[in-house]
Amino acid sequence: MSDNQKSTKKFDPTTTISSEFGIFGIPLSEAESRLVLLPVPWEVTTSYGKGTSNGPRIIREASEQIDLFDFETKNAYEAGYFMREISEKVLADSQKYKELAQKVIALKTEQSTDTETITKLTTEVNAASKRLTEWVYQQTQEILKAGKLFGLVGGDHSSPLGAIKAICEAHSANGKSEVGVLHIDAHSDTRKAYQGFEQSHASIMYNVMNLPTPPKKLVQVGIRDFCEEEYDYVENHASIKTFFDIGIKQRLLKGESWSSVASDIISELPQKVYISFDIDGLDPRYCPSTGTPVIGGLSTDEVFFLFNLLAQSGRTIVGFDLNEVSSGEEEFSEWDGNVGARILFKLCGWTTLTNK
Repeated sequence: MSDNQKSTKKFDPTTTISSEFGIFGIPLSEAESRLVLLPVPWEVTTSYGKGTSNGPRIIREASEQIDLFDFETKNAYEAGYFMREISEKVLADSQKYKELAQKVIALKTEQSTDTETITKLTTEVNAASKRLTEWVYQQTQEILKAGKLFGLVGGDHSSPLGAIKAICEAHSANGKSEVGVLHIDAHSDTRKAYQGFEQSHASIMYNVMNLPTPPKKLVQVGIRDFCEEEYDYVENHASIKTFFDIGIKQRLLKGESWSSVASDIISELPQKVYISFDIDGLDPRYCPSTGTPVIGGLSTDEVFFLFNLLAQSGRTIVGFDLNEVSSGEEEFSEWDGNVGARILFKLCGWTTLTNK
């Protein structure tokens, strides 16, 4: 990293925090910050719960409650973290096209014979999703070209496709990406399409693995909800390794340590790692409002241990996304936002420290 890419200004933690400050209450501009977060308030194809488009907002609101000194990452925050403004246009488009997607889902649920309407609406939703992916791709490229570290805050899990595309291209040699994706999730997300939507939250990793420059490896952790087609896909794909939740739990129940399991997970990853974190990878007690909760999953302690071990391995975190933190029925959103903000803070810290 060149000197002109480094922040010349450090955040004084004794400064009084107010709402005018940025993410985590850090009063630095984008230019002064080492790591830049892109909020993507998008939930067009969600099929169960609602409120993931509010994820960036509730995480931002909760973030100022976090004490900045961290036992593991110490003063990593002094490099500066900055979240861009939430795009009102993206939020408006999300609301607009989610209504169309919900009409498609309702018509299919009713087994409607109005195929013309279903096709028309599905085409509109797919086109909107592609435009969102292109916008994220361009925004990510802009942040990377400025010499910044990158993180994305969704939104549903379809949100980071453009970001992963940009990261894989930025870290490639001879047309092949050097990046491995560490995918923490309850779901495999490897459906070719879901409910007719080609860029569904249920298809993100299928789309990632079919990018023009796909990641070198996809390592999935905590997966416990998937269809037979997805199981066959991940089991037969040479560049995918899936640590199913039930397999992890069986190892732990037989007496193995989480340290042993986590070491096996990390051993599957190349030197450069992008973390794609769907919050429903956690046990749903941690974020109960998430859109598609599934029993089982990881604890925050296990996730934080995995991050720490990843950093200790000498690997570099080249980017990350955090998705599916949801406002749900709003009265629960403060807790979900709090958990999301703390996960985000760890991701920012370890990304910063592994890029020194």
